[in-house]
Amino acid sequence: MPSIRELYISHVAQTSEISMMLEIEKAEGMYIYSTDGKRYLDLNSGISVSSLGHRHPQVITAVKDQLDKHLHTMVYGEHVHSPQVEFAELLAGELNNGLDSVYYLSSGTEAVEGALKLARKYTGRYNIVACSKAYHGSTMGSESLRSDDEFTRSFLPGIPGVRHIDFNDEAQLSKIDEHTACIILEPVQAEGGVKPPQNEYLKKVRNRCDEVGALMILDEIQTGFGRTGFLFAHKKYDVVPDILLLGKAMGGGMPVSAFVAPKDMMMAFARKPMLGHITTFGGHPACVAAAYATLKVLVDEKLHEDVLRKEELIRSKLKHPIIKEVRSSGLMMAVELTRRKYLKHVVNHTIEHGALIDYFLFNNKSFRLAPPLIISDQQIEEGCDILLAAMDYAQFKYTKR
Repeated sequence: MPSIRELYISHVAQTSEISMMLEIEKAEGMYIYSTDGKRYLDLNSGISVSSLGHRHPQVITAVKDQLDKHLHTMVYGEHVHSPQVEFAELLAGELNNGLDSVYYLSSGTEAVEGALKLARKYTGRYNIVACSKAYHGSTMGSESLRSDDEFTRSFLPGIPGVRHIDFNDEAQLSKIDEHTACIILEPVQAEGGVKPPQNEYLKKVRNRCDEVGALMILDEIQTGFGRTGFLFAHKKYDVVPDILLLGKAMGGGMPVSAFVAPKDMMMAFARKPMLGHITTFGGHPACVAAAYATLKVLVDEKLHEDVLRKEELIRSKLKHPIIKEVRSSGLMMAVELTRRKYLKHVVNHTIEHGALIDYFLFNNKSFRLAPPLIISDQQIEEGCDILLAAMDYAQFKYTKR
């Protein structure tokens, strides 16, 4: 009889030939448990998804309650579902900045696609500006926003009209011009290894967009829902986008995403042509019930208000000779090592000893830390002890050579 691992390799699509293939039995709070009974401290949150930890009681209750009412009834936009209304009202109140219309989808890359279509439709313009070393998803439109040829060349041609600028380089903002429909960027660049904006860069992008009539799309799929120490990162950096992208932590572990814009802008999808953007499962009632519960927990318990203190605690603990730099915005962190060759040993040793961390797409000297916002001081100590021991191991391994 084949093992589940063998069946996984045979029948589940693979995205690399070096999958970790950790067999999951269950997850609860800050911990994930494998089928062999081993416990792992989750310092990754499924790449910023499980910000309330795993199986938060209020999220589980919300999903179960919705299951007792109904699941899918009709394609998005045809039936009125109370979870969609309740979440949109709560979100609009918390944003309180004119972003008051929510279009629900199922994944982050779908939110990107919808936002790009809305920007072109609303402005009547064609060109799109994106940042180099950014990642916005893997569908064709999102893939076309990437600057790295190694990833994109096998899928060319992408959508036309995309130009790239370097994040934090204000001299390149002149590439946003009267022909630009939108610029799409992250408030903190994630896959480049956590690069926060500098010298009020986001405000300068906002000003340039206003000068030429282009839209500013902020991709908060990773930074949203408390990750940076503010409910949303655009509030941290004091800028209001025209279109806001949400996903990952939005559903408390359930698959849901959205793009948010002013109502008059969003109505561009309802006219000339009607049904300008449609989706079957976007805004699924069980997923949006989970999203409402997640946002309600964040707002009521103010979990994001303790994030900056936890960020500083982690930074104070992570002192080691092979650490070159720690970059962070709240609990979105990159630990850059002095040598590239240390990285795989630190990651592997950390996982072997009971904590989960991950790599970045565009930074081969740094590992990612993005623990659930509920992490306790004791768990921070536990995680940092494992990380420091892994760095000792990596350093010793290469000192012997």
